[in-house]
Amino acid sequence: MGPRAFPAFAAGPFSPILRVPVKSGNSIPTPGGYRELLRIAYPLIVSTASFTLMQFADRIFLARFSPEAIQAALPAGILAFTLISFFHALAGYASAFVSQYHGAGDAAGCVRATAQALWLSLASAPFIWLLVPVGRWAMAQAGHAPAVLAEEIVYFRILMWGGFAVCLVGALSGFFNGRGDTRTTMVATVAGNLVNLALDYAMIFGRWGFPRLGIAGAAWATVIGTLVTAAILAARFRAGLSGWERRRPGLPGLDRALFVRLLRFGTPAALHLLLDIGSFAVFVLLTGRLSGLPLAASNIAISVNNVAFQPLLGLNLAASILVGQYQGRRDSATAERAGWTALKTGWIYMAAIGLTYALLPDLYLRLFSGGDGGLDREALGRVARPLMLMMAAWGMFDTVNIVLIGALRGAGDTRFSMFYSVAMAWLFWIPGEVALVLWLRGRAATLPEWMGEGIALLWGWMTVFVIVLCFGFLWRFRSGRWKRIRLIEPGPVVLPPRAGGDALTVAE
Repeated sequence: MGPRAFPAFAAGPFSPILRVPVKSGNSIPTPGGYRELLRIAYPLIVSTASFTLMQFADRIFLARFSPEAIQAALPAGILAFTLISFFHALAGYASAFVSQYHGAGDAAGCVRATAQALWLSLASAPFIWLLVPVGRWAMAQAGHAPAVLAEEIVYFRILMWGGFAVCLVGALSGFFNGRGDTRTTMVATVAGNLVNLALDYAMIFGRWGFPRLGIAGAAWATVIGTLVTAAILAARFRAGLSGWERRRPGLPGLDRALFVRLLRFGTPAALHLLLDIGSFAVFVLLTGRLSGLPLAASNIAISVNNVAFQPLLGLNLAASILVGQYQGRRDSATAERAGWTALKTGWIYMAAIGLTYALLPDLYLRLFSGGDGGLDREALGRVARPLMLMMAAWGMFDTVNIVLIGALRGAGDTRFSMFYSVAMAWLFWIPGEVALVLWLRGRAATLPEWMGEGIALLWGWMTVFVIVLCFGFLWRFRSGRWKRIRLIEPGPVVLPPRAGGDALTVAE
């Protein structure tokens, strides 16, 4: 099925965006080079960074609200996202299809792929709600303090109620990102996060006429902000359709063949994310058995790390987009160049961040200490500083994992990523963490204070896991096996027009 499936759309307002602009002189970016990467990546970096800064502020507010709130927010938030992640990743994988259709010059294919993702998103809502009892059971089994558990359940239940909005954002942002229009996603994401941030302050502490809701206020702020982002993206998507398309009732219909391909390639990616985040959720739940200060130090270090790593997630998405677009054009050499360019960019960034972890840890930690019911700064620093040194050590290796997973996903190489990551996490990392937790029983109190009842040992094993994991992804990308994968159905490829000429169609 080609552009004729949606003839009005193919000639509609989006069509200029679906052509690569031709510039004269030396202003043309090198295909797969740094300028092209950064042009796509910087709005994604702004989008992901704004989300994490909002989440970071959320954690600061909760740390200053009560120790129980900051201890509960991370495990409950990770568990909620774990249970939502399969549906989110499956809907969001349409972005890989959009990028390859865009690279092949098939505007209608971009819309058809997005439509399948939107139907998936809407269908996910009842399944997400049915998982609420599963999450409550998992938190009850973790053995957390009763006061922390009560806060976790409140936060988790509200996030799950609004979980379908996360899937909608994934599907709609995939349409714009896959076509290289990352600025639209940036504007919508930043707007939603600003709403979230303002409501965080108002609803946690009871400001501006809002009730003092504590951790429940943080959860409702997250849900409302996500709905705002989804609404902006949906409005922009509909506004870009031609008049004929807007008059059609509902979304474009189910395309059975494309839907099956989305499930075929998207399910491994979704399972990968589910089991990958699930393993991290198990780690967080295991650390939740420690006393208040080590648990708070671990959660704060993870929150700091999440902020620093968000630009790498932008590079992950940019690598996926560029690799997908060039694979859609059957230009695997440039796709490979784009992947290595993204990795080198990530290394430069992470080297700078790692230095701040090692040299300026108190700059981060003082944000979480002090205030009413806050944490003791000196005691927190003694436990958290070793954790931040480990983050500095593993950062360069985890950059490989984050960036190359995106590059492989854009090419459709989702099965290797799933099997390798799941095997390493569940057969290597988590069994080691469980063994350490069992060994620490009865010994935690005898360890030096800086080890935080064994939290430093648990983090040390996680560092080993991250380092070992990266070598498999380096091997896979270097092997080039992903170049032979055909994500979209065979068809003619419409290359970008040359200066002074027409677009060139190349037969499959």
